Amino acid sequence: MNESFRLFPEAASHGAWEVDYLTFALLGITTLFSVGISLAIIFFVGRYWHTREVNRVSSHSNLLHWAIELTWSIGPLIILMFMFAWGASVFLRAHQPPNEAIDVYVVAKQWMWKIGYQNGRREINTLHVPVGTPVRLTMISEDVIHSMFLPAFRIKQDVIPGRYTTLWFEATKPGTYHLFCAEYCGTDHSRMRGKVVVQTPQEYARWLEEENVESMAQRGRRHVEALGCLKCHGQTQESAIPEVQIGPPLTGLYGSHV
Repeated sequence: MNESFRLFPEAASHGAWEVDYLTFALLGITTLFSVGISLAIIFFVGRYWHTREVNRVSSHSNLLHWAIELTWSIGPLIILMFMFAWGASVFLRAHQPPNEAIDVYVVAKQWMWKIGYQNGRREINTLHVPVGTPVRLTMISEDVIHSMFLPAFRIKQDVIPGRYTTLWFEATKPGTYHLFCAEYCGTDHSRMRGKVVVQTPQEYARWLEEENVESMAQRGRRHVEALGCLKCHGQTQESAIPEVQIGPPLTGLYGSHV
């Protein structure tokens, strides 16, 4: 992480510049209108400060008045609709992860980020991802509302108790980047931060295999067996007493709607 002062964070994701361009456009348009309106106010204050005796009898045609009214009404409307369409397109792309995205699972709690990977590896306050590969974060909170904020990737998403939310990005530069909670979540909110480590695909693959751990599927299987779930929901051949299997089997249900 580069700790030197930057007016804008480094852009290190596939869609970061889209967000920056939209931000600069909005800033430029609002600055232009704000300066124009301010100058007009100053001009009219200086022009008419000494008297209220203003000639309000129009010497121009009604057609000219209509033209002025339509111009300052329709012109800003067109600009606003254009900015709305631009912003909506950026928003939709930011919330539609590609099918080939790899899945990473995030659980937020006061005051840490717990990260889990499909092969079973887990870590706290550190997220490892490969460069040039879409990554989909599936997130939930154990307690209050948090917010996953990755400034270098220009993305932020609330993490809510009792509901899964998703976020995706594709890092374009190897390096280490900030991870923050952007929603006030309690006394130590300012300490709820971490880092994103972007590695080459080869480095990432080696890092994943450094620890020999149970995969998420294996850990889940162990839990349902320990809790006795398979007595009612296992496959018939897995039960010594088939007649007690009163529930439907769980085989093949992952990823489907029931």
